[in-house]
Parts: sequence; C-alpha cells; structure tokens
Amino acid sequence: MQAMHPSDSQNSDTQPLPVTVRAFQMDDWQDVVELWRQPKVIWGTLQMPYQSLDDLHRRLENPPERLHRLVAVTEDGRVAGMLGLEVGRGRAAHSAHLGMMVHPDFHNRGVGSALMAAALNLADNWLNLTRVDLHVYTDNPAAIHLYQKIGFEIEGTLRRFSYRDGQYIDSYIMARLRE
Repeated sequence: MQAMHPSDSQNSDTQPLPVTVRAFQMDDWQDVVELWRQPKVIWGTLQMPYQSLDDLHRRLENPPERLHRLVAVTEDGRVAGMLGLEVGRGRAAHSAHLGMMVHPDFHNRGVGSALMAAALNLADNWLNLTRVDLHVYTDNPAAIHLYQKIGFEIEGTLRRFSYRDGQYIDSYIMARLRE
C-alpha cells in the first residue's frame, strides 16, 4: 500500500514522474530492499523494521506461486514503487489481494496510479479476475483517495488490524468488483 505519513508535506515537485511498469526482476532486489526499509513505507504497510538483508533477499527470491510482482521504474532505472497481486486459490480463484508501496521520494507523482493501472489491466484482461481487494490504514487519506479514484470501495473496517508504533491501527478493507 502506498504509505503517506501524517507529517509528510506535499512533494514540492508535483509533476507526474515518467515510469515504466514491468515485472519485478531479481536485479531490482536492492532497490526494493531500500524501498521496504523506508520509515514511511513501514508506517503505511505491514512491513516490519529491522529486517536483515538476507531475510529480505530470501523473501524476494521465493515468492508465493500465485503472486504477480510489478515495479515502477524511473528513467534512470531506480525502482520508485512495487505492487504485489496475489491471486486466490480454488473457489477464490476469481479474486486477488493487492499490496503496494511507493518510495517517499516519489509520493504524489503518479507512481501509485501507474502501478494500480497496470495491476488492474493484468487482473481484468489477462487473469480474468472479478474481485481485487486491499487493506489500507484508516489514517492514510492519500492512499484511500487514490483507491477510491480508481473504483475501489470501502467494504468494512478491520478494527485493531495491526500494531504500529505502540498502538493498534484500524484498516479498511477496500475492493473493486468487475462484472
């Protein structure tokens, strides 16, 4: 999920950032580790602080089999964001759960929108999914706005969903349904 810390001010450069969205490659692993280790990414996602390089590398090398990983790459080759779309199994094979993170250097620059557009294209036109859902903390209005803008609706509140910075945090479950 795109993390926006409450103390963030608007990025002074609000011009859209040209990015290429493509599949994650192991050559990207160091940029993704840098992304995962950002305090604002940890704040807005379920990532834990103090993860070792070995653990993160192993996690990237051994993804779940139904996980599609996309990265948004800047013109100079830097990973600006990452999205995972994990397709359900069995009777839930028509659905997927999505998680996304954008590097704080690139917030409010269209990176999250580019990743979401690519993921929904994959979901609709290649995987034939009719449901895509995600969790987003209730205190992350920028991410909630992005998801609502592209058709996600709040289905409910998961109370005390996770523990962050010494307190429990509620999360919305949001979904986009396709006929």
